[in-house]
Amino acid sequence: MSAAAARPVLRSSALRFAARRYQSTTTQKATEAAKESATKAQETAQETTSKAQQGLSRVTSAAGGAAKGLTSALGKIGGRTGRLFAFIERQTPFVVYYSKVGLEMAKYVAHGQKMSPPSIATFQTYYQNLFQSLRSGSLGGQSAQGLLQRARNIGPAQLAAGGVVAAECLGFFTVGEMIGRFKLVGYHGETGAHH
Repeated sequence: MSAAAARPVLRSSALRFAARRYQSTTTQKATEAAKESATKAQETAQETTSKAQQGLSRVTSAAGGAAKGLTSALGKIGGRTGRLFAFIERQTPFVVYYSKVGLEMAKYVAHGQKMSPPSIATFQTYYQNLFQSLRSGSLGGQSAQGLLQRARNIGPAQLAAGGVVAAECLGFFTVGEMIGRFKLVGYHGETGAHH
């Protein structure tokens, strides 16, 4: 059958209706199949998530149970020791959090500056020299008498340079205090506590 002869047949309403009917059932079947696969995937994801949460809660409860047992035993201790343990227990989450933040920041800085840790040989030589100097009683290769002699030989130029550095440190500290307090003079205090 040629293309010219097929055109009038395709234009007939019966064939168009059958083609639409076939397309709609195919589309409906595809939509239903997609919905079924989506619900199966969602159920699988929910199962996996719930299993992971169950495992995590088991681990947390086991670790928390051991820690709570220890803290409850230490909490029964009274006096200064009990207060010390309670203080440490309250501060632990902050210390853990900020140590992790500090470690991540150090990683970023080390990566950005292309830094690398020293080799093991460098550590060994440094700590061997430090240990030997502590055993011999001289720190940094100098004895106490050598340090005292150097302190006696400080000249006026070195004293002036030390004074300038001390004044700079005091100035930076003072400015930092002013910024921190938002005041030039005095601290913010309670006004109702005066008798």
